[in-house]
This record gives sequence, structure tokens and C-alpha cells, in this order.
Amino acid sequence: MSITYHTEGVNMPNIKRQATSQWIKSVASSYGKKVGEIAYIFCSDKKILEVNRQYLEHDYYTDIITFDYTEENKIAGDIFISLDTVKTNSEQFNTNYTEELHRTIIHGILHLCGINDKGPGEREIMEAAENKALSCLKIDEIQKE
Repeated sequence: MSITYHTEGVNMPNIKRQATSQWIKSVASSYGKKVGEIAYIFCSDKKILEVNRQYLEHDYYTDIITFDYTEENKIAGDIFISLDTVKTNSEQFNTNYTEELHRTIIHGILHLCGINDKGPGEREIMEAAENKALSCLKIDEIQKE
């Protein structure tokens, strides 16, 4: 059971890995899931486009691609996050970059927990789940200081 953080062609974002991993485990647990092997790969728009084309046959940029290897109640997967798109999204939605990054980080976990965002009404469910998870992170950070 481990959560690992990697980069490909970008600098590692300034995240508290241990606190972030604890938060991820806590969110997964709230959905009755245990954390297995999860690898985050922070990358550029160029890399995520390459992954999107190669594995999903999609020809567009995105902020996150989640490869799901979950078995039963143990979530596992490879999660690619484009830091370029996270930055663009934070500017476009007028949000804090760190918050947008954590929203994207937890978005992948929520997918692994079984929450979708493509069908009718699903985007709103995903957004509510992201907001709930982000509110837990803020409480945790306040408590640790």
C-alpha cells in the first residue's frame, strides 16, 4: 500500500506529500475504500496529450487522466496530472493554484472510488465530492498548525 509522486518533464509541485497522502487515505476511507498502489505522475500538457492520444485515442489536452487498477474495495491506479492545465484552470476559474492542484489530485481518487463525471448530473456529484474533500483538507491543515 503506497502513494507515490513522480514527475515527467516538470518540477515537483510544492505539496506536502505526507499530509496529502493521509488526506487521500481519509477520503478513500469515507467511501469504504482502502488505498493500494497509487502513482501520481505530474507532467506537462505535451505529455498528457501524448498519453491521451496513445491510450484513450483522445486528441485533446486535459488536466487529469486516471488509469484504474482497483480490485474490490482496494483502490489503485496511475494518475497523470498536467500542471500546465491545472495552472490554466486556476487562472480561468479564478482559484488558488494549490487548491486547484489538490482538487485535481482528489478528483482522480474520487474516480477510483467509483464517482463518474461524464453522464447527466454526474459532474455536479463529482464537484460536490471534490468540495467536501477539499473542506476536510483545510480543516486538517488548520489542526496541524
